[in-house]
Parts: sequence; C-alpha cells; structure tokens
Amino acid sequence: MAPDERSLELFADPTPAPAAAPGAPLADRMRPRSFDELVGQTALAAPGSPLRSWVEADALPSLILWGPPGTGKTTLARLLAHTGSARLEELSAVVSGVKDIRSAVDTARAERRRGVRSLLFIDEIHRLNRAQQDVLLPHVESGTVTLIGATTENPSFEVNAPLLSRCRVLVLEPLGTEELARLLDRALADTKRGLGDHALALEDAAREAIAANSDGDARRALGLLEAAASLHQQNGTGGPIPVATVRDAAGRRMLRHDRDREDHYNVTSAFIKSIRASDPDAALYYLARMLEAGEDPLFVARRLLIAASEDVGNADPNALTLATQTFLAVERIGLPEGRIPLAQATTYLACAPKSNASYAALGQAQQLVAETGSLAVPMHLRNAPTKLMSSLGYGSGYEYAHNAEDGFVAARNLPDELGDATLYHPGEAGAEAKIATRLREWRQRREAARRSEPDPSE
Repeated sequence: MAPDERSLELFADPTPAPAAAPGAPLADRMRPRSFDELVGQTALAAPGSPLRSWVEADALPSLILWGPPGTGKTTLARLLAHTGSARLEELSAVVSGVKDIRSAVDTARAERRRGVRSLLFIDEIHRLNRAQQDVLLPHVESGTVTLIGATTENPSFEVNAPLLSRCRVLVLEPLGTEELARLLDRALADTKRGLGDHALALEDAAREAIAANSDGDARRALGLLEAAASLHQQNGTGGPIPVATVRDAAGRRMLRHDRDREDHYNVTSAFIKSIRASDPDAALYYLARMLEAGEDPLFVARRLLIAASEDVGNADPNALTLATQTFLAVERIGLPEGRIPLAQATTYLACAPKSNASYAALGQAQQLVAETGSLAVPMHLRNAPTKLMSSLGYGSGYEYAHNAEDGFVAARNLPDELGDATLYHPGEAGAEAKIATRLREWRQRREAARRSEPDPSE
C-alpha cells in the first residue's frame, strides 16, 4: 500500500471510537468517531503535519493538548488511541490522585509485557499538583505509558518543567463560526445520534447567534442547540428555530475569564497596552470584557493607578489624581455604578499625552545603585542634629533653596563618584514639555557653576 493510501486509511479509521449512550447530551452523542468526522483543528491533522506523521508511523510521542474548552482535546485523544495500536486509559485530574496514577501505570506495565502500548489520557492535567506530576515523570520517560494531557491553561505555567520537556505541545484553536455552523447542521441532520428525527431547522440568524454565542466551543454550541430545540418544541410554534428562541435558551453569555489564569492576564494585558497605545476604543472593550466576566473592579482601578504613573506620568500630572479618585469612588460605590468612573478614567488615560520618563529614570537609578553600591552622601546634604556631627562637617555648605532668588541651588547633590550623571529625561509631550525646558536650564546652570569652581589640585 502506498504511503498516501495508508495515511488516508489511518485517518478514515475503519474501527470507529465507541458511540455515546443514547441518553447522553447532544454534544457527547455527536462526538466524532473518526478523523473524517473531526471538525476544526485541520492544521493538526493536515498531510505532512507532525501529528499525522506520528500516527502513520504508529509512533505517537507523549503530548500535551492545550486549548480552550470544547475544541476537541478529549476527542482527539480518543481518536489517536483508536487509530493506532495502543490501548487508552482515561483519568480526570479533578478526581484522580497518586493511587489512580500508579494503578494505571501498573496496568500499562502489564500490558507492555504482552506487547501492547498504553496511552494514558489525563483530562485537566493542570489540576494535578507538583507531586502528582512527579509520579508520572519516570513512567513517561521510560515509555511505560504515552501520556496525553489535556489542559485549558498554559502548560508553561501549569505543567512541571521536567514533564513538559518530555512531551510535545499541540495547540488547539477555538472553532470558527463556519466550523460551528457545520457542526450544528450535522447534528440537525443526523437521525441516529443527533436531532434528525425531529425534523428541525435553524433560521440563518439563529445559526449565526449560536455560533457567535459559543466562543469557539463546540460543546457549548451543541448544548445551546439542544436547549433551543427543546424550547422550540415546547412552544409548539413550528417552522425553523428562530433567533429569539436561541436568545431565550442562551440566557446571559458567560465569558472565558478567571482571576488567576491565562485569560485573566491576557485581557488585563490588552487593557493596559491599549491605554498605553492611546486607543480608548480598545481599552473600553477590554474593560467591558473584564467587568462582564466578573473581574474585581478594584483590581481594574489599581491597574489604572499604575498606568497613570507608568504610562502618562508627568506628561499629565492630573492623571494620577483622577486615577486615585477613581479608585476611591469604586471602593465606595461598588458595581454597577462603579463602572462609570472606571470608564471615565480609562478614556482619560488613553487620551492623555504619554511619558514613561519617571518610571524609566527610576529603573536607571536602581541599576546605578546596583552597580555602585552605597556611595557616601555628600557632606552638605547630611543631617547634623548634634554638635559633634556639625563639627565633623555634616551639613556644611548646605544652601536652603527657598532662600535663593528663584528657588534654584547649583550645588551638585549626587555622590562625587557619579559626577554629573543624568537619569531623568522628560519628554516633549503635554505638561512634561515645560518640565523639560526648565530642567535643561537648571542643568546648564549647574554645569556652569561646576566649571567656575576652583580646581582643588591648583
């Protein structure tokens, strides 16, 4: 048989995966039984892809399947097991512990002596703690089991580095609207596993609404279709399922977001970077994403406080005042009204002139301290609360700035070893432009005063 023919035969899967029980949810009943039925993730199984090559060679490595819910991680694991010559054992990290893992490994070891390879599929693998993951490591390394872990979280953060290094990571993408629409039409037409016996159809707008409301999640799309179909039959109105019925079945849309995992950090990052990029429209969108997903409004207010100093700074000193008042307002009134000052502060910061000069200057100062250590403070700046300290020269030569004609003193205040180091470089945007002008003049006067000092060596 030619290689291409073998490839087609493997992925057509003449021995389909077991079907779900008739009473199972529609999403489970419609789970693909072969690669031919798989919708989405076409790049993973495309000719010449690593996954396809591994399957064709019957040499599947340990894998981490990373992707959002409903993108086919469990389905793909089951198809890989039934396509190749290995047996599949499934565990859920939510309910499984070290005892379950060791039992699975013992079974795999016994099967290996019979010449049978074992795939150990662990759903939600990110929920295994470090010790549980360490139990897996030697058995994955020795090949006793081929691990297939599924996770919705970034494996870089959630999977032990030694275990992750022994696995290939495959990224599954959310399904597109056309792919979801194809799944919906297939479920409506399938008389054995789907809703084909009910002679149902979807209005085009209803199909689009389900796809749009599913966030690329096939399970959610099929669940919503099942709920809308049930509601439509109860209403007894006949005809295609209308978009209004889909909306009733959907209720409030729940967004993918939580407070300590990747979606949280991605949306927060997008919010801050949109403010920094002076894009109020994008910033408001990500603000809405966070609020609709249930983010703590004080967390958002704290991020605005940071942005006011880090990204706006002295280009608009009022930004920090507004951000502080926003935090206090949100703290006092909460939601839903707190969203109003959050929106005001977001748009103000996004539209304000930008400068990170103060923030950058502090970074340079910290680097300078790290490189030079604790240099002696010049004598004229030292405090002299006792006669002894005064007699030793503490505070000698200090000039009180408010006694100067324009409040400027030309004395050098950095430690002598640092000379005329400059750290703060104000920009030319907004109020900071005036600061830049004033500071240039002061630095020139300080330099002129230094040049006029007598040379100590003479």
